[in-house]
Amino acid sequence: MSDQAEVPDRTFEEALTEVENKVRKLEGGELSLEDSLALFEEGIALTRECHEKLDAADQKLVELTRTSDGGIQEREI
Repeated sequence: MSDQAEVPDRTFEEALTEVENKVRKLEGGELSLEDSLALFEEGIALTRECHEKLDAADQKLVELTRTSDGGIQEREI
């Protein structure tokens, strides 16, 4: 059941879609306990992957908006 080993360089959107698909399967209630636990474990790993990608994107934004004196450039939206 592990899709993760097959696609190590997936995008955030792809990983999120996989999480959503696993949640739908779990909510369906038709899996055995063992399959449910395995799917849950895969979902947790994908969620961590999503968080890592979000953290990397956040860090990139900080780097891109850093001023020459090391501060963060703030803009009103």
